[in-house]
Parts: sequence; structure tokens; C-alpha cells
Amino acid sequence: MEQDHPLLREMFPELVAELADLLEAEGERELALTVRDVRLFGLCECGDEFCQSVRTADHPPGQPFGQGHRCVPLLPAKGMLALDVVHERIMYIEILDRPLMIRRDARM
Repeated sequence: MEQDHPLLREMFPELVAELADLLEAEGERELALTVRDVRLFGLCECGDEFCQSVRTADHPPGQPFGQGHRCVPLLPAKGMLALDVVHERIMYIEILDRPLMIRRDARM
């Protein structure tokens, strides 16, 4: 169940606020609204030091997203942010080459 996964905004509020602002700037109003309600399903397990990406939906890692997928690259002041979106649902947030994010709890 989705409620078993914490809201991303509770774990990383600064990230969610930044994503909402960047999405608005890109004209992605619907995604800017929905990013506030995405849940943290898991952290990327690639092991790369520069990666802090997060899974925001139940999807097998490494598997293609299939039809309805689009990538939404954003223009942050530092590093890289890109969303994998399927049928307007944010599935994955790529977070690369950015300062270390500090979690608000230690649940995961």
C-alpha cells in the first residue's frame, strides 16, 4: 500500500520545494502540484557517490517504464534533476551531482 511509504516531502522537504518551483518554471503545472504528494518507495542502489536518486512508485529497478513514459529534465542551480513520468505519474527522480541531501528521519 502506498500509505506504507513516507511522503517524500516529509523526508526531503527542500528537494520537493525545489522540484515544485522548477516544474512551475518549465510549465509543468500539474506535476508541480503532484510532486508534493509523491511517496518514497526506495533509494537508488547503484552505489555511485554522485547519485541520490529516489523511486517514487512501485516499479522494478532496471526495467523500462514502457508506454506513456517521458523524461522531464529540470534546470537546477546545482547538479542534475530529471523526472521519469508515466501517464503523468512521477515514478522516479534522478538526483545527480548535488550536495548531500539530509533526511528528516531514519526510517529507510
